[in-house]
Amino acid sequence: MLYQVMDGSVSPGGHPVLSHFDFEIKGCEKIAVVGRNGAGKTTLLRVLAGELALDRDDKRNGPGIATSRKVSVGMLHQQAFAGSCRTVEEELLEACPCKDTFDPQRFAYEQEYDRLFTGFGFAKEDKHKRLTDFSGGEQTKIALIRLLLAKPDILLLDEPTNHLDEASAQWLEQYLKTYGQAVVMVSHDRFFLDQVAQVVYELEGGKAFRYVGGYTQFRQEKQKRFALMQKAWERQQQESARLEALVERFKHKPTKASFARAKKKQKERMGHVERPLKEEAHLFTGEIRPAVLGGKWVMEAEHLKIGYQTPLLELSLRIRRGQKIGLIGPNGVGKTTFLKTIAGLLPALAGKWHLGNHITVGYFDQLSAQIQSEKTVIEHFCGLFPSLTEKEARDTLGAYLFRGREASRRVSDLSGGEKSRLVLAELLQSRPNFLILDEPTNHMDIPAKETLESAFQAYTGTILFVSHDRYFIQQVAQSLLIFQEGQAFYYPFGYGHYQSQIQKKAYTKAMGAQMRAEDQALVASLRAVPRAERHRLREIPTEEAYGEWKLRVALEQAKAAGGQYEEWEKQAGALLCQWQSSEGFWKGEDWENQKKYEDLRRKAGEAWRQWHECCLAWGDICQETSR
Repeated sequence: MLYQVMDGSVSPGGHPVLSHFDFEIKGCEKIAVVGRNGAGKTTLLRVLAGELALDRDDKRNGPGIATSRKVSVGMLHQQAFAGSCRTVEEELLEACPCKDTFDPQRFAYEQEYDRLFTGFGFAKEDKHKRLTDFSGGEQTKIALIRLLLAKPDILLLDEPTNHLDEASAQWLEQYLKTYGQAVVMVSHDRFFLDQVAQVVYELEGGKAFRYVGGYTQFRQEKQKRFALMQKAWERQQQESARLEALVERFKHKPTKASFARAKKKQKERMGHVERPLKEEAHLFTGEIRPAVLGGKWVMEAEHLKIGYQTPLLELSLRIRRGQKIGLIGPNGVGKTTFLKTIAGLLPALAGKWHLGNHITVGYFDQLSAQIQSEKTVIEHFCGLFPSLTEKEARDTLGAYLFRGREASRRVSDLSGGEKSRLVLAELLQSRPNFLILDEPTNHMDIPAKETLESAFQAYTGTILFVSHDRYFIQQVAQSLLIFQEGQAFYYPFGYGHYQSQIQKKAYTKAMGAQMRAEDQALVASLRAVPRAERHRLREIPTEEAYGEWKLRVALEQAKAAGGQYEEWEKQAGALLCQWQSSEGFWKGEDWENQKKYEDLRRKAGEAWRQWHECCLAWGDICQETSR
């Protein structure tokens, strides 16, 4: 046991926050701390950092905090470089344990320093800039680099991804996974917690509850635990009511008075079971069906160019009924522009596109949530859906977390996230069959996000959406549309699969999901349709046999192209490792290896484009043969 808090209580400013809680860190565990706002997450980090002491408790055995040895603790603080005019290099090299420039230990430290600095999105030239030249968010990233270089035994991180873009957050995830010390983190980035955390502590009611696994496993286990606690509480209430009824029935009968007293004592001896706190999020269990089914093809675009004065990109795409597609890519590549074009709010610059038969569109963006009304939430909602009774309207609003008094608040008094939730509740209640959503969960807390995730999972219509919340994308999207460098790529699997493929490519920026065996099996299972006559080979029509032959040929071509791409990637990765280990790389003098590496990356890019074309051809044949 590296660090342990036993029966600790904390009351900063005299206000109890944590009461008689236990907390432990084993070895180099990666621990996430979660809980409602005000539950004490930051307070716990301050206790671990030594900034807050436990309350004095004469009934507690021992000091309350125990460590297996002397441990160093590092915590990320805001305004870490206030008033400092030094350069980044001066600041970060000051903490180097070895001052001899030619010492191997110093060389290893500088390698790690360069790796961290570029990993967080800085250019190598930025190390010579003064700290005052960087923004507050950039200074926080530099402070995190300094903390990671110090390698404390316990690393404390409070919202570490707040100032990071998606690429930097992914890089930090991979770094922390292999970090050789313990990490305790607080974050609202659920995808980050899922990737890094091995243990989750939930702070609830002043106590700390330990769960093994990442955030998704924690949520699953918590739901099981809640169900068990709810049943235990209901059993105790039933038994208490039964005993109370027996006492009331027999306490006035002389022949049964002793029996009544025994039952009263039995009731008093019953252990008290606390009623579990109700989940804030509401999880939809049934289906949310569109009012009109709509045609098989929801939207078709051919050589569609989107943009304003100049095209941002060109794409051809078909969206099938029931698909849930997440649109991802860097800022400024045209994601919102594409959604507005499909929603009919912007004209296309060239090409053609159309919606399918009987398609009804529900569109949401941040402007949709800027509603102002002096009506209450329930009045506003009933005005939009007059056919609903007040009870039905309240039940519907309650499912979207507008329960009780929340439904009686004025619409104008709601926060931005609450207004977004209300508009999305209206959209889903109107039951369109094609939802187009631009950042639907912005400014929402975790319970609200989880409520909408379950609603979109229960929705059986078609969804095309943009979001920067990676966990939300993972929970909702069944496939991805990726915009990058003026091109659009369709990825037929979910976000988790996409990320695993990126990691297998040694974290290169190439999208390249290869057609591996597991992918082929998954796609094959999607298109396989049981047929009673399938085993009778002679009865397969000629057209179907020809289609199967075309599929096999296209798949063989895709395999060959994918293998060539993998080979170039492998060679490029090996050369990069060898190159980065050389002294010439860090001095910026090894131009020959740089040229070789760039040549390999160019060949890999060409091979990937060929593989992508083969996959598109294979997909077209799949669609033809499945009609």
